[in-house]
Amino acid sequence: MKTLREVKIGETTKVVKLHGEGAVKRRIMDMGITKGVDVYVRKVAPLGDPIEVTVRGYELSIRKADAEMIEVAE
Repeated sequence: MKTLREVKIGETTKVVKLHGEGAVKRRIMDMGITKGVDVYVRKVAPLGDPIEVTVRGYELSIRKADAEMIEVAE
């Protein structure tokens, strides 16, 4: 299983599945990250947190902990 946290800068990937429960999963979905959507990794902060991605045409910063709950295509 590959997660969004493992995707390299400059790569585009497709979301396969969201892990997590309740409010955490709902928050990720509310940000526009749902099954089947393409996600482009733009930047990663110097210490690795947060990760800046482009999803559905807008920029979004997400925490490493949240990125680990997003399973992506290999």
